[in-house]
Amino acid sequence: MITGTQLLEALPVAVYTTDADGRITFYNRAAADLWGVTPELGSSQWCGSWRLYWPDGRPLPPDECPTAIALKEGREVRGVEAVAERPDGTRVRFRPYPRLLRDSLGQLVGAVNLLMDVTEQHDAHLESEWLAAIVVSSDDAIISKTLDGFITSWNGGATRIFGYEPSEMIGQSILRLIPSELHDEESEILARLQRGERIDHFETVRVAKDGRRIDVSLTVSPLRDRSGKVVGASKVGRDITERKRAEKLQRILTDELSHRVKNMLATVQAIASQSLARSRSPSEFVDSFGGRLQALANAQTLLTRSQMQGADMMALVNEQVLVGAVTDRISCSGPLLVLDPQAAVHVALVLHELATNARKYGALSVPDGRLSVTWEMRTNGGCSLHLAWKESDGPKVSAPRGHGFGRALIEQTVQSHGGRVSVHYHRDGLTCEIDLPLPAEPRTISGAGHVPPKGVARSSLLAVPDQRRTLEGKRILVIEDEPLVSMEIESNLANAGCEIVGPAATLDRAKSLAETADYDAALVDVNLKGQPVDELATLLTKKNRPFAFVTGYGRDALPNGFRGAVVLGKPFSADQLLATTEVLLYQPSSVVHLRHKTSNSGGG
Repeated sequence: MITGTQLLEALPVAVYTTDADGRITFYNRAAADLWGVTPELGSSQWCGSWRLYWPDGRPLPPDECPTAIALKEGREVRGVEAVAERPDGTRVRFRPYPRLLRDSLGQLVGAVNLLMDVTEQHDAHLESEWLAAIVVSSDDAIISKTLDGFITSWNGGATRIFGYEPSEMIGQSILRLIPSELHDEESEILARLQRGERIDHFETVRVAKDGRRIDVSLTVSPLRDRSGKVVGASKVGRDITERKRAEKLQRILTDELSHRVKNMLATVQAIASQSLARSRSPSEFVDSFGGRLQALANAQTLLTRSQMQGADMMALVNEQVLVGAVTDRISCSGPLLVLDPQAAVHVALVLHELATNARKYGALSVPDGRLSVTWEMRTNGGCSLHLAWKESDGPKVSAPRGHGFGRALIEQTVQSHGGRVSVHYHRDGLTCEIDLPLPAEPRTISGAGHVPPKGVARSSLLAVPDQRRTLEGKRILVIEDEPLVSMEIESNLANAGCEIVGPAATLDRAKSLAETADYDAALVDVNLKGQPVDELATLLTKKNRPFAFVTGYGRDALPNGFRGAVVLGKPFSADQLLATTEVLLYQPSSVVHLRHKTSNSGGG
């Protein structure tokens, strides 16, 4: 016959007994495993645990454990949990069920306690609550459904994305969210789920309550019962509408950039071909082609500053006409008028051709010559730009026997916009009037600062040949990481009589030369193999050596404290390179001023 002790010993749960004073009189193997120790019968009291804690981590004294309370107060204790710590540091969460033992007379003789290990149950509950908190707080839509496609759960993220409350969707078909033309897609998803497959990052479209179509990325997983049978599915849907919109915008911008680059290359190709065909010598071709390329670059710089919204007429005149000219001999006036990007580039080329002709043969080729550039917007029978170019006190001019590429470029450019050009050759100067149709609504440039007023002076040594200063024997430190650009700088400076120091293509080499070499001025690329030149600019300033930045970036890319410095923009002509070098050498006081941290003046 099996005794009661044998029966308790065979139980898979922890059981022990005590006498009326709480001394342990029996425990089974399961109890010893739970405690991690083997208490001494007849002396260990209340509980066999090595250490006890309340669930919140507070120590639980043995004489306050549930068995002790039951014996001391003569009542059963239910609904509490505790944590037993073993000598090896592991902990077991358990639920005790102490029951008092009495004799036939009803006298208390002891207690029996069953300890139920609830560690896994508790951990599973915590995990369940943790997962539930994730579902509730997630920005993603987390939805569960049956294999028939009926929704069984709906979280806050689903409400935020689709607009439906849980009460509106639980029990409804998932097809309510799917565009009619994509219903077959859901049938395929359900078929794959029934085969136990998981669907990761499936991008598709769903419909919100207000009718909006939303781009979503879905992850669909099968839900299984305890036997492993697929009984439903969970869906995690992430709203990727903004990402898709950004990708579309990026594609549009890439296509537009490709279009503009190809158009620009075609324009450059045409300018090169036409300039070469009408040049009388290689040097004339280099000068004419380089100048037109610079005009294009300057126009693109203006458009970039406005985020390709357009360019103001004053800014175009400032870049194409005032550059390299003595400002008090040139007057320019007109209203704030913003041209669209295509018109801005074309007007820039026209202004460049007129200004180049004036410097070579017209009013700006002699010391007393003057130029007036005015413009206005006319609205007779439509909106148009009227540009008046008038040279005076220049050399005697007469109508040429034939027209060169510059004149052809001006006429065809204006005519391509439906405009007209009128050129007259007066005794003391050329006049040119241009009428260019404009859109009915004038453009504005949001966030763009107004261009410098016409009174802003620019240093120049180019306008009149006899004002040029010699560069013979001047030592110029060249710092440039692009070999072809460096070769161009060196060649032009050498042809002007300069001695080249360097060149330096790395920051370390540049700093070494700046510190130890003998030179009169420096030309510094803003970015050397990806490294900024802040330290180099500071070193040159401490050495009191004048320098100019040579860069295709805007002033925002210059080192902090040097954004008012002299800048030679890429691409540049030989004349602009030499003029910049002359400014460094013969106007050192203005150069130092430009490098001062608090200066906002422009240069170069």
